[in-house]
Amino acid sequence: MKTKQITTSNANDEQLKHLYQTSFPENEQIPWTDLLRLIDEMHLDFTAYYEQDNLIGFTIVFPHEPFNWYWYFAVKPELRGQGKGQKILTALIEKYKGKTCVLDMESPKQICDNVEQRKRRHAFYLRNGFRDTNLYRKFGDIEMTIMIMGKGSFTIQDWNNITAELRKFWTWD
Repeated sequence: MKTKQITTSNANDEQLKHLYQTSFPENEQIPWTDLLRLIDEMHLDFTAYYEQDNLIGFTIVFPHEPFNWYWYFAVKPELRGQGKGQKILTALIEKYKGKTCVLDMESPKQICDNVEQRKRRHAFYLRNGFRDTNLYRKFGDIEMTIMIMGKGSFTIQDWNNITAELRKFWTWD
């Protein structure tokens, strides 16, 4: 697996943009042009993953002390269930080894059309060393659960601090 650091100068990949725009509900997305601007402004770690020259997926991490926020993680739909996401997550965990990382994902406890997918995703993160904080946030009608990997605990105030940092650069209201 090869990686490519995505910057504003090389982010014009239509496959990457399409994967981003189709992997997350619209109300969970930052508009692509805003996201590209944030790469530099927030020093985002935007990494694309390839086998040969074929895009597998991408991750976007907001490196932020004391918590690194695993913000977006996507694998091409036709490649899911083949261990590709596991390889990507393993590489990401190794990259941030020794650091505390958090992520938010659609809650597996919320009644919805994709509850089975959410449960599989939640179990995937648990198997890979994340633990559930039992903290939930609502974005519109979507409930998100917050998970953590590493030392310490995570509070709603920690979440508010991370999102306050994001709001310095971009706001969703």
